[in-house]
Amino acid sequence: MHELAITESVVEAIVDKVGDGPVAGVRLEIGKLSGVVPDSVRFCFEIVAAGTGLQDARLDIDEPPGRAYCRECGDEFGLDDPIMLCPCGSADLEVLSGQQLRIISVEVR
Repeated sequence: MHELAITESVVEAIVDKVGDGPVAGVRLEIGKLSGVVPDSVRFCFEIVAAGTGLQDARLDIDEPPGRAYCRECGDEFGLDDPIMLCPCGSADLEVLSGQQLRIISVEVR
């Protein structure tokens, strides 16, 4: 479960920036094509945040959809499936969004 390691890195990055003071909330952005399962991150966050300033912090996760551009037909379209195919059948795609994994904001008490 790589979500545990990802969540540990998120908590560590926040503690490095804001110290161990109380944090009220954290907002993450986890794209639909990132390969990260938001429910697993939620579960791991509770465990990893225990004993830190993030304990009892609210965790909000935005899940932006994927977008891709087909180099074959020139179409730009939404993509939420990790099997990346254009409606025309081509797999020659440029992913435009949906793979992001980032901390959007931290609300300190």
